[in-house]
Amino acid sequence: MAFLGVEQSLTGRRWVGPGVEIERAAEMMAQQTDLPRAVCQVLARRGVPVMEAPGFLEPKLKELLPDPRLMKDTERAAARFLEAVRKRQKIAVFADYDVDGGSSAALLLVWLRQMGLAATLYVPDRIDEGYGPNVPAMQELAANHDLIICVDCGTLSHDPIAAAKGADVIVLDHHLGGETLPDCVAVVNPNRQDESGDLGYLCAAAVVFLMLVEAGRQLRDAGAKGPDLMAMLDLVALATVADVAPLIDANRALVRQGLKVMTRRQRPGLVALSDVARMDTAPSSYHLGFLLGPRVNAGGRIGQADLGARLLSTDSVTEAQALSERLDTLNSERREIESAVRAAAMAQAEERGLDAPLVWAADDGWHPGVVGIVASRLKETANRPAIVIGFDGDEGKGSGRSISGVDLGASIQRLATEGLLVKGGGHKMAAGLTVMRDQLEPAMARLSELLAKQGAGQGGPADLRLDGTLMPGAATVDLIEQIEKAGPFGAGAPAPRYALPDLQVRFAKRVGETHLKLSLSDGMSGGLDAIAFGAFDGPLGDRLSNHGGARFHFAGRLEVNSWGGRQSVQLRLEDAAEAV
Repeated sequence: MAFLGVEQSLTGRRWVGPGVEIERAAEMMAQQTDLPRAVCQVLARRGVPVMEAPGFLEPKLKELLPDPRLMKDTERAAARFLEAVRKRQKIAVFADYDVDGGSSAALLLVWLRQMGLAATLYVPDRIDEGYGPNVPAMQELAANHDLIICVDCGTLSHDPIAAAKGADVIVLDHHLGGETLPDCVAVVNPNRQDESGDLGYLCAAAVVFLMLVEAGRQLRDAGAKGPDLMAMLDLVALATVADVAPLIDANRALVRQGLKVMTRRQRPGLVALSDVARMDTAPSSYHLGFLLGPRVNAGGRIGQADLGARLLSTDSVTEAQALSERLDTLNSERREIESAVRAAAMAQAEERGLDAPLVWAADDGWHPGVVGIVASRLKETANRPAIVIGFDGDEGKGSGRSISGVDLGASIQRLATEGLLVKGGGHKMAAGLTVMRDQLEPAMARLSELLAKQGAGQGGPADLRLDGTLMPGAATVDLIEQIEKAGPFGAGAPAPRYALPDLQVRFAKRVGETHLKLSLSDGMSGGLDAIAFGAFDGPLGDRLSNHGGARFHFAGRLEVNSWGGRQSVQLRLEDAAEAV
């Protein structure tokens, strides 16, 4: 049965509320604790037992951080790393070109700098070199370095690592491993096939962080002391959110603590980037995912691949300002390129149909730096795994994004082993691939088949999931602050979305080109401000602007709006339906 009877909202979606079991669990928790029902609904959805609620709302890193030695090769990697530090050997860091790779590299570069060593940073060009280590680059690095550390890449790079003659290689990664591992000193990766998978939710930066925790332990055992790792958690938090790692277990605590570190504004690169992004409130997971992450990524997508890692690792305020301005400009250019590709991909995907287990689009000349973002947009629209591929000649490079419960990386890797792809890999929520033009149709058909077996395509593309109802008078700053304690919210832990039923529009004003500012009222408890971003890109803008006194049910997420030193509650409006 549709929530509030909304079978088709103004945006064409069916509203789905919490199930009976979640409602009962939330009611029981509210009765046995002093927590607001809205908070209990979030905890019940996350499956948190009543007795564990207080601890869940105050996650402690020391209690949730796993023992680094639970991952194979961590002790060996840390020992070789420290040997290089002790002997003052030449170290190179080979990093992926995204936020996770840049943050992982920055963790190592900053740690080593604090120990008096300057390491070499190498980030491959997305277009010229592609993802991960390649033979020429590894040969060149090996000729001038004693140790090469591959971060956020390397697990499948057998030949490039074998080509690094004369240098030792350590891999710190989280992408799915193959049946065999490259021949090197250590491969620390919770997604190796011989791992339990219990820590498979970690991003690469978290893996690097755990290796550094183990290095710190070995230093202490030797009577020495390493850098302050807690001060580096801002980098781990940024990578975790930007790489869409699920915000569960240790990741919750890492991001929560990392946001606190970021609030201190001590890292020049993140301070400069926050300023250029015009962040005027305390950082949240939203800021990491939608303001900072895309700018760090912009260099690897359409500009110079190492800009992000250099920004995150610099200790120079002047350099940080210059790099952040460059990345901000590149991000604006990236948005323009993305907009054109997105429009074409969406039209193609809609023509093919958005109700299949896999939504995909491919064409000539689509920039490989934006196909992943466009895939994410297709996924959000269809509630299906999505693949977007740009062809250059007969070879296409693509990127995919998945939905909760569907392991895209494993399916992509299987296609590669079956010979339908030139190469491919990734993790559960995101993956990359290379495919030849004559294999495109059979590869996508086979991928759709594999994803269907995992349940992709069963959910309605138009479903809008809601956590419950809330009246405007109950939406207070205090309530939002209590709800935030159940966060941080993001992948694997979506922010709660509430329905505010049977309200009138007291005020509606167009803001900018496509946004709509609203004031809503139930006629009793005062008003509630709302903002609908992109409202005029769809039906919401015109209908709510020309409401004619009609009453509506509204759906969205609550947030605190800070302006002029004052705080007020604002609804980030996502949908509405006429109240019957």
